[in-house]
Amino acid sequence: MDRVAIIGASMTQFGQREGWLRDLLVEAALDCLDDGEIEAGEIEHLYVSNMASGEFEGQTGAPNMLAHDIGAVPAYTQRVDQTSSSGGAGTYAAWQSVASGASDLTMLVGGEKMTHRSTAEATDVIASITHPYEYKQGVTLPSFAGLTARHYLDKYDAPRESLGKVAVKNHKNGVDNPHAQFQKEVSLEEVLESPIVADPLRLYDFCPITDGSGALLLCPESKAEEYTDDYAVIAGVGGATDTHVVHEREDPTVMGGVVESGKIAYEMADLGPEDIDVAELHDMFTILEFLQSEDLGFFEKGEGWKAVEEGVTEKDGDLPVNTSGGLKSKGHPLGASGVAQIYELYQQVRGEAGPRQVDAETGIACNVGGFGNCVITTILEAAR
Repeated sequence: MDRVAIIGASMTQFGQREGWLRDLLVEAALDCLDDGEIEAGEIEHLYVSNMASGEFEGQTGAPNMLAHDIGAVPAYTQRVDQTSSSGGAGTYAAWQSVASGASDLTMLVGGEKMTHRSTAEATDVIASITHPYEYKQGVTLPSFAGLTARHYLDKYDAPRESLGKVAVKNHKNGVDNPHAQFQKEVSLEEVLESPIVADPLRLYDFCPITDGSGALLLCPESKAEEYTDDYAVIAGVGGATDTHVVHEREDPTVMGGVVESGKIAYEMADLGPEDIDVAELHDMFTILEFLQSEDLGFFEKGEGWKAVEEGVTEKDGDLPVNTSGGLKSKGHPLGASGVAQIYELYQQVRGEAGPRQVDAETGIACNVGGFGNCVITTILEAAR
């Protein structure tokens, strides 16, 4: 099977944006076509990753609109929804379309428009990710995060400050990301004194509600040099699920979907955690950075917080995590977040990340749906 190359990528400004989802998707798609020096009419498959355009703005049929708007007709189109891991699932679907031989040129565009709705309305849409049994009890993802964070801190004797240091680190990284929603540093004191949302987690432990879009162009590696000699390769990709009812899990600090999808991606890439140079993790809540870094095998269970305390995950550390600023600083437009993770790795392994650049030839992205209900893990390598 031919490996799959990424020959172009783009990301819009994340934050509070004018216009609607359609506008964001077109912006990212056109920028991606420019980056890859591709004409829209060459696209054979066009995927759109999006969680809730119907719920947020009463608009469906986004892939078909996008094909029309950018001139990609008659490309095959498909919407990919896997809740907050829709971007990762879209990456997987686009990879499959090329790896299977069904398409020689595939575009993925991920996006979400959220900020025009109130915080309460947006939170309710996102809470629909949960199992109906949990939802009717008033459970939200922030409440899961608070309960898990309290359990983790108590079980592993971790200081509350360690969670705050995740937010501080990711905001610092976001300063160097021109596309990030928040391009400002925060102090540990600001994090620890921000309003409580779900004890012990406070406002700065959570990512913001965001508008934004990102796009990728994929083709077989054997054809990549027909377009460019500056590309990245998807070396491994894996998807997995965990129990949809969170309280049924044996240990809530273990995200089974992360463990299993990571195993699949590592095996496909013939790599292990020790071979990864940079990681983009789904820090929708600060506690998730600990859990994913452990479940992907970088640190022993209960040791992720120590790595943050010791500076291992800083940009100049042994394993830089969330050089983009992560969801925490960059923002979390649900359908675009997983695509933006791949965009960051694409820039890093090609040496094009500017002031965010670290020494990286191999990177991993972990995109989480719900509270670990579904997960996509992707490994990128520089072109050989």
